Amino acid sequence: MKFLEKLDHPPREYTPIPFWFLNGDLSHAELRRQLRDFCAHGVYGVVLHPRMGLREDIGYLSETFFDYLRTAIETAAALDMKVVLYDEGMYPSGSACGQVAREHPDLASRGIARVSAPLPDDAVLCRQDGTYLVERFSSGTIRGVHFGEDDGEPHAPPSADILNPEAVERFIQLTHEAYYRRFARHFGNTIIGFFTDEPSILGRNVRDMFPWTKGFAKEFEAAGGHLAGLLALFDGRENVNTALYHRLILDREGQVYYARLSDWCAAHGIALMGHPHQSDDIEVERYFHVPGQDLVLRFVAPEKGGTEGMDTTMAKCGADMARLMGRRRNSNECFGACNRDGNPWYFTGADMKWYIDWLAVRGVNLFIPHAFYYSLEGQRSAERPPDVGPGSIWWPYYRMWADYMARLSCLMAEGEYQPRIALLCRNRALCPEEAAPLFKSQKSFLYLPESVWPECAEREGKLCCRGRVFDAVIGPEALFPSVPHTAEVVAPDCLCEPAQPDLRVAPLTWEGLPCWLLVNEGEGDIAAQLTLPYQGRLGMYDLWNGAGYRIETENNENGVSIALSLPRRASLLIFACGEEEAELPILPRLPKAQPVFSLDHEDQSACQKIYHATLPPCDTDAEICVDAEEMAELYVNGEFCGVSFWTPHRFRVPFSRTRGHPADLRLIVTGSRANRYGRPVWYGLKKEKK
Repeated sequence: MKFLEKLDHPPREYTPIPFWFLNGDLSHAELRRQLRDFCAHGVYGVVLHPRMGLREDIGYLSETFFDYLRTAIETAAALDMKVVLYDEGMYPSGSACGQVAREHPDLASRGIARVSAPLPDDAVLCRQDGTYLVERFSSGTIRGVHFGEDDGEPHAPPSADILNPEAVERFIQLTHEAYYRRFARHFGNTIIGFFTDEPSILGRNVRDMFPWTKGFAKEFEAAGGHLAGLLALFDGRENVNTALYHRLILDREGQVYYARLSDWCAAHGIALMGHPHQSDDIEVERYFHVPGQDLVLRFVAPEKGGTEGMDTTMAKCGADMARLMGRRRNSNECFGACNRDGNPWYFTGADMKWYIDWLAVRGVNLFIPHAFYYSLEGQRSAERPPDVGPGSIWWPYYRMWADYMARLSCLMAEGEYQPRIALLCRNRALCPEEAAPLFKSQKSFLYLPESVWPECAEREGKLCCRGRVFDAVIGPEALFPSVPHTAEVVAPDCLCEPAQPDLRVAPLTWEGLPCWLLVNEGEGDIAAQLTLPYQGRLGMYDLWNGAGYRIETENNENGVSIALSLPRRASLLIFACGEEEAELPILPRLPKAQPVFSLDHEDQSACQKIYHATLPPCDTDAEICVDAEEMAELYVNGEFCGVSFWTPHRFRVPFSRTRGHPADLRLIVTGSRANRYGRPVWYGLKKEKK
């Protein structure tokens, strides 16, 4: 089966493409070394991200700056790596690190405010009951690339008015055109995209204001709006004027900023990539050639669950818009500042696996890890940690992570997702409360944003939109009245006995064959009788270890049943198979060995505890299960036997390592990098923890 070969050896195009923080004393030799190191660990692309801590004499967009980027781009080309250019220094996008407004102050961000007395430079829009609605500069800023340019610091760069075509054009001339003049021959081959990062109309650190731009009052009134009605914005009230305001601002942002960038990228042979400002900003995703979102700050987390709250909609926000637009890829900038307990650098392998699976089963197929740090020197290590690449404890084994993300990306990019439920939504209203029960009952769905509703048609009690057919609609019942407005009429993608609310399922068709991606999103093991709507033989693919097996099945009137065992943090691909898969082995049931480990010594400088045990004689392969925090490496008779990144750690000990004799086991448990850069975190065998 061709897709199994692809999963065994995922093509390079499916590589994770991490943010590479260019945040230090750059040197040409070190840029080359790090790129070669990335390649050696299975990472074949980078986002070149100017970042806080860049050496002071490297001015953003200066010739010195571009000289270093030339080294990075040409080295990447020689290594057959891909490069995504980042359009700002640092974020949010749209100001060219303050250069848009620095020489043209009138192009700085603007907003409206409700005040009791206008300031001299305010433009009064209306007065009502002694209250004024005024237009003024927002004084918003962005985070810059040098120390002293961060939030609240005196040299934080001013944000630009991205609702103003003149400001956006100046931004493009300063950034995009400057890159193209120097690196045009790499566009469309090595350089595959420009990343725009959560553009903010007001800028950062702005309170009690709403977005505005010069001349917008006339546009608003010409559309039938009354300015006095916008005072309701400041009380959180909605009326016809606030509804009109939100629609016009969204349309203007789309046309003035996103559409202009999208057109520029298309004209220069690359993709507009990145993500909008908010997790449920779905309508502007249509301007992205690679729709994307941003999983940061632990807004979504294993301990919170993956279905409650606005931010839990982000993965399908980007993925479903990509599906509706026929875009092959969609992305997520993931893991940024997702540390636990407010402790910088306390980010575990268990967390990273959960996040990857959470994204993939919802359709994300391009992972942009945040971030790989060029430098961790001094205060750089505290700037939006953790480093999830070279600075992490799992870097020696990162190829396992890179291959895993590549397999999932390949699967979700090439597999066709065909849900039977449409969930109607509006921008910044993606109905997580409606989506949660669908996830928990294994019923797949697709977001249909308001902009595509006019394209929908009702045919024989079904909803048709852009070549897709839905059996049910979740949303306002006045819309599409002939289609059932309940998920009860749609059978689950699989039947579980007993019910499994932590099981997530993505039904796919790949190379004409049905497949199901299964993910355990909970903190316990899943054990259930699973019935899939299919008659025939099934295979399974262990996506983490890269191995395929046949499954023992039982056909019945509802389909085919299997005994599902899906441990904590596990994922699994089940697929329909034919004669050619008959040679796949049955998944072995290994006997469990329970050696008793004792602490030999601790290396505090490396944050490691080393344990020893003796494995009794075995006449077959055996499985050892260890409950420990955080990363565990096992050696058998002095030879490396495996590594595990989350508990319970499971190791397969081949019979060839023991030959039926007692074996010496050495277990190395490595603690979190928080022990070096943050607050100390306990590590070791859990039985020792008090």
